[in-house]
Order: sequence, then C-alpha cells, then structure tokens
Amino acid sequence: MAYLAWNDVGTNAYGCVKQLFILKKSNSRMKTLLSIRGWTWSTNFPAAASTEAGRKLFAKSSVTFMKDWGFDGIDIDWEYPADATQAANFILLLQTIRDELDAYAAKHAPGYHFLLTIAAPAGPQHYKILDLRSISAVVDKIYLMAYDYAGSWDSNAGHQANLYPNPGNPAATPFSTNAALTDYLAAGVPSSKIVMGMPIYGRAFENTDGLGRPFSGIGQGSWENGVWDYNDLPRPGATELYDDVAQASYSYDNKSRKLVSYDTVDVIKNKVSYLKQKGLGGSTFWEASGDRAGEGSLISRSFQSLGGAGGQESINNMLSYPDSKYDNIRAGLS
Repeated sequence: MAYLAWNDVGTNAYGCVKQLFILKKSNSRMKTLLSIRGWTWSTNFPAAASTEAGRKLFAKSSVTFMKDWGFDGIDIDWEYPADATQAANFILLLQTIRDELDAYAAKHAPGYHFLLTIAAPAGPQHYKILDLRSISAVVDKIYLMAYDYAGSWDSNAGHQANLYPNPGNPAATPFSTNAALTDYLAAGVPSSKIVMGMPIYGRAFENTDGLGRPFSGIGQGSWENGVWDYNDLPRPGATELYDDVAQASYSYDNKSRKLVSYDTVDVIKNKVSYLKQKGLGGSTFWEASGDRAGEGSLISRSFQSLGGAGGQESINNMLSYPDSKYDNIRAGLS
C-alpha cells in the first residue's frame, strides 16, 4: 500500500488517480482509461455532440482530464444514441476526440497511440441504430456490454448474460451474446476490436417457478435492490444450476422461489473459449469490487484462460505527462 501524505509540497493528484499511476509504473503493460458518462449521465451526450463547437469542447476537456491524471486513453459510454441524428453525431464526436488525442500525442508523446474505446449495447433495439462499421474505423476497441439481458423490467425470470438462446425456453432468453456478435460482425466490425463484457453480479427474480416463468418482485441486493454482487452468491439455501443450451448459470431456491442469474467461474472459462474461437479482442468486466479472491475470481479465471501475462498486448503504457497540472503526475511520481 502506498503512503499518501496529506502535506506534500505542490499541487498533487491523490486517491485512486495516484494509486493507478503507481500500478502503471510497476506494470508496464497496464493501461488506464478515463471512462466518461455511463447510464446515469448519458442524457447529457445529445446536446454536447450536436454541434461542432460542443464536440470540440468535449474532446478538448476530455483530453485535458486524461493528461492531467495520467491516463492512456478515453472510453465513451453513451447509453444510448436514440435516433439516426444522434447516431451520426456520435461518430462525429468520436472522430473529434480521436483528432484531439492525436494532436496531444504529436506535441507531447510522439509515436504513442492513446486509446479511444466505447461501451456498446448488445440489444438490437440500440445497436441497429448505430453505424457500427464507421464507429469501428475510429475506435480501438468496442466493449460489448453482454449482460443485463433480463431483469426487473421484464415479465419473466430469465438469463442476464447467456451466450445462446434456448429455443425450448424462449421467454428465458430474449437476447443472447452470440446474436449480438453475429450482427456486429455482419455490420463490418473487425472481430479483434470487440471485447466481450461479462457481469460480476447477478440479477434476482422472486416468487417465480423458474426460468422463463413469471415473477413478482426482485428483493434486496448487495448495493441495489435485485442486484447481488458475485461474491455474495449463491444466496443461502440456493442451488447453482446450469442451462447447457443457453450456456448460462443461475441459482434457485425451491423453498423461497428465488432465482438469481449470474456467471460462475465455469461459465467464464466457457465464454473465454468462445471469444477465442471468434477471434475477439479479449474480455472486460463490470465491475471489479464484486469479484472474489483466489480460485473463485472471475477476472482471474478470464486472465488465466486468455494466457495470463503472456496474453497481454506488448505495447507499454505512457508514464510521461509533461504538462499535467499536477506536480506529482508531471514528475512521474518520482
């Protein structure tokens, strides 16, 4: 654990920003990205992306935050462009950010490529609005949010992150990762740019007779009603089960009639095998605090199945930010 002095001389970055930079220094292939917006704040995107001036301001301020805090790129999580106009502005926004990143690199980090990525939907009602081919030409990676296929908004209990549909129980699998991936590839997205998202949490359904059956209520959760961290699962009294058609796991308590859909270590191993067969760019998770330690870790299982340290990109991170406003980042924490 690094010591954080409260009385350091100068204007310095502290907290998570400093800790991430320390980790970058000891792990040369570890890259950190500034992820902007997300579900809660995405309603602010349409206005910011609607004009050239707005896009330039957004891009400039984003890159300023990136270099001040010592990150290796920017991730945009717009959930979701609602129509053709917003979809077109999304591409313009991404291109403006790409241009600003390249301009910063040319001046302060010649030869270095700062990353630009997006979080992207797995629901066809959202991704079919997007020009996926054009997006993939601008960004380095597309993080496919392959989860939340079922939840409190539905009428029936279902799988929330299944690889395939189950034709024998269609109400349990309204969406699937394979269907989304097939559409992305057909739209012209290179497989190597797609990173499969996996959940480190489960979605709960109460008063249900099982998958594909009606439910009433979602109950409590680890941090939000109806959502349990993986490290809190399975719940007492529940049994872990596996749908070998949908290739998805869940738990069910026959006495309380509570069902929770979530990934297990074995499911992660299977998903990594799938993404390797498809030539995808790797895996990503939401989010790390819900994981377990040791052999039960989903992130660790994915990491090892992808080849461990030998499976990482060989490109080093960036540690030089000569115009950061923070003295310690500018000095490389030396």
